[in-house]
Amino acid sequence: VQLQASGGGLVQPGGSLRLSCVVSGFTLRNYIIDWFREAPGKEREGVSCRTTGDRRIKYADAVEGRFTTSRDNAKNTVYLEMTYLRPEDTTVYYCTSSGNWGQGTQVTVSS
Repeated sequence: VQLQASGGGLVQPGGSLRLSCVVSGFTLRNYIIDWFREAPGKEREGVSCRTTGDRRIKYADAVEGRFTTSRDNAKNTVYLEMTYLRPEDTTVYYCTSSGNWGQGTQVTVSS
């Protein structure tokens, strides 16, 4: 089982980025993929996570209304669309599923 996040980079405040998480070793449609981010010295934060009950996507308060997740099961890929980016969104983003973590991708929001 492998997950690989990509799509990070440098963007100006107010800009947008789309992160991708390509999975291999399992069929995406049967699994939940969550997004986390972790900045140095800070606790890991769930960005987009499925709730355990009704399986709806819950976004962190800090990104609610700005970030959206989607998936393309045919491509075994999950996306995190990030808009109106802020400097405080700067950190490494990870995708994860069933305890498996991919290599993160760095997002830097700066003018």
